[in-house]
Amino acid sequence: MTLASLKGKTALVTGASSGLGADFARHLAAAGCHLVLTARREAQLQAMKDELTAAHGVEVLLVPQDLSAPDAPEKLLAAITAAGKQVDVLINNAGYGAYGQFLEIPWEKEHQMLELDIVALVHLTKLFAAPMVARGQGYILQVASIGAFQPSPLYASYSAAKAFVLSYGNAINYELRGTGVSCTVLSPGVTATEFLQVSGQKPTTYQRLMMMTSPEVTRAGLEAMVRRRMGIVPGFLNRLMAVSGKASPAWLATMLAYRVMKQP
Repeated sequence: MTLASLKGKTALVTGASSGLGADFARHLAAAGCHLVLTARREAQLQAMKDELTAAHGVEVLLVPQDLSAPDAPEKLLAAITAAGKQVDVLINNAGYGAYGQFLEIPWEKEHQMLELDIVALVHLTKLFAAPMVARGQGYILQVASIGAFQPSPLYASYSAAKAFVLSYGNAINYELRGTGVSCTVLSPGVTATEFLQVSGQKPTTYQRLMMMTSPEVTRAGLEAMVRRRMGIVPGFLNRLMAVSGKASPAWLATMLAYRVMKQP
């Protein structure tokens, strides 16, 4: 299967105003996939719609939404239903990280991050997977992180949240066997997006050396999804880091993660 197999289907991309979300949308539109785009920043979403409709002629529905709000997933579903659309592909990309000593990160920021990175992701999966299963066809892509493979001091809650996403995605992919619906987990390493700026971290030497581009990461994730793979870590060095993180004693993996994330 290739991305061309998605032509004429409708994909929901969360966190679509920039970074990975914007590039997921670009790849999907280039394949002829219609889109539902959601994020908080309405102006950026409108710019994405203008770009994609002009370049590819696909239909693009915008639903500006802060998915960390408790009722946001139901409102998103209601807006999509009211527009007469069904979601064939769910790209659960919305999320962010919070960098620093865990005692120094404000609870409000950390709480909102966990609501978005875990609760909203699970709620959206539950809402949109059920009709996919009823139709006997669908794709789900969950965006985790290479941080999911070992404890990561200075990104303690974020990496733990992504470990949840990895475990959850793998588990429901198994549960969905035989339904025509699959769940793939994309676990990127450091990627050239707004992530570090939003998290509050200046890039370390390790991060600058390991950084991949957003278009190559998102394409790898989508290609794994249409092939119904359980998961993918883009980039040879990232795969090596993920394997070593799981194989190493927890104390060693934690210490190494701290050293590569600690700013000089």
